[in-house]
Amino acid sequence: MAAGLTAAPAAAGAHPAAPGRTAATTPPAPVAGNAARHAGGAASDPGDAADALTRAVTVPESVGEAIAAVAARRKGVHWTACPSGWGLPAPVQCGWVTVPVDYARPFGDTLRLAVDRAVSTGTARQRQGALVYDPGGPGASGLRFPLRLTGGSPLWRKTAEAYDFVGFDPRGVGHFAPVSCEDPREFAAAPKADPVPGDEAGEFARRRSARRYAEGCLARTGAARLSHMTTADTARDLDVIRAALGESRLNYLGVSYGTYLGAVYATLFPDHVRRMVLDSVVDPSPGHIWYRDNLVQDIAFERRWKDWETWVARYDSVYHLGATRARVQAGWERLRATAEAHPIGGVVGPAELIGFFQNAPYYDAAWPTVAGVWSAYRAGATEALVKAAGPDLSDTAGNTAAENGNAVYTAVECADAPWPADWRVWKRDTTAIDARHPFLTWSNTWLNLPCATWPVPHGTPVPVRSGPGLPGVLIVQSARDAATPYGGALELRRRLAGSRLVTERDAGSHGVTDLVNPCVNRRVETYLGSGTLDDHDVVCAPHAAPVPRRAPGPST
Repeated sequence: MAAGLTAAPAAAGAHPAAPGRTAATTPPAPVAGNAARHAGGAASDPGDAADALTRAVTVPESVGEAIAAVAARRKGVHWTACPSGWGLPAPVQCGWVTVPVDYARPFGDTLRLAVDRAVSTGTARQRQGALVYDPGGPGASGLRFPLRLTGGSPLWRKTAEAYDFVGFDPRGVGHFAPVSCEDPREFAAAPKADPVPGDEAGEFARRRSARRYAEGCLARTGAARLSHMTTADTARDLDVIRAALGESRLNYLGVSYGTYLGAVYATLFPDHVRRMVLDSVVDPSPGHIWYRDNLVQDIAFERRWKDWETWVARYDSVYHLGATRARVQAGWERLRATAEAHPIGGVVGPAELIGFFQNAPYYDAAWPTVAGVWSAYRAGATEALVKAAGPDLSDTAGNTAAENGNAVYTAVECADAPWPADWRVWKRDTTAIDARHPFLTWSNTWLNLPCATWPVPHGTPVPVRSGPGLPGVLIVQSARDAATPYGGALELRRRLAGSRLVTERDAGSHGVTDLVNPCVNRRVETYLGSGTLDDHDVVCAPHAAPVPRRAPGPST
């Protein structure tokens, strides 16, 4: 989702964070496997023939993963200083883990995944291994996670004594062989078309654009790699990373889409799990992945949008945007209409407004910022809104990262599961939901529509469930989460026997484990420290509500 299904907006500082970095800091791409040696002709000697035969060997994916994991354990990770352009200063260290493109062909083409770590702050006796993190997306990089340890956050102090903090770039993200679907400059160009089509011609243009985007994914990335962008593929990568780290079992923290990745990993490798925290949960039901999950999300976003409008109205003395929720909504509709008629600053139309304002339903920490920018615009500071919502076309690295994040999001969700191919189904469902929940619905539809004409076969979702040896899993969820609605946590709790659900009631921030809420923090810390879960599900009071900040006035 730009809001897509589980991606958090980049402006909010979480997902899709910045999955890529500048090309200048990316190592030259090595030839994948030995494909170049054998392209276009017969092997030149018996050794080449044997190598070609080995590369062509096909095995069950579980066997291929085991082969890759053994090789990774033997090789380990060569830790070194991170490239200077990655923004990961010492003591964070970086390395690479090699995985097959296709686990059914473990001796075929390969990918290198960037990994990083910050070593635990405790004694050898306190250390419990590595804690691997995925922030969601799909399409976000986890490489900034070790900075939580080096930054000395009090929320993570005890956990940092016990674990190395490990992040990674999932396949297709960032630093090696990134998935791409269009030129980053075109992706960043603004203003985009209004998500709500005004007539059949506008609707047709958006459908054609979605088809071209799907075709661009094929042209820029290739069928072989697009076919192996599933969550199951990434879960196997995660197990190879575990082996490369020298860990017999995985300690894992997944947020947003990272919960679905964790749930699939737990299903495929139940006896490889040691501790697992899943925060802000995707509904893993095969019938929800991913089309229905997006429809349910549209409804949840509208509810949380109204929560924010109510908060803004409560502080009308600060923001002057309306003393009732209805007046705030009327102001939003006027702003949207203004941007449609005359894009603000020439670049901020309705699509760009939604891209910025959706930060408020995602995170209540963003409530003062979003209200402040809007209030400043109303007071005459147009540049504040243009800077917040408009593109920075000079930011080559950032635009490349954003394009990559969106491309991976699309590739994973399209590869994971079937999608309706008939536009009439999309239009029927979108129109029905938009009638009562208009904030995000059409925008979300266009984001996901490339899956209707995806150029490689869709996969089948993994049926998430407990397996032999799976320990208790800790699930954390806010009750009013917009991006991953609460029903997903209930469904995952039902599917993972022995799991426990900690609910933050009357709250809706997406991502709970990094907020200050002692009721939640204590249980996460205890579980990661000792594996102890409550003997029942727990409901916590909400964390502290955001405090308004005075809105900036117009510049003079």
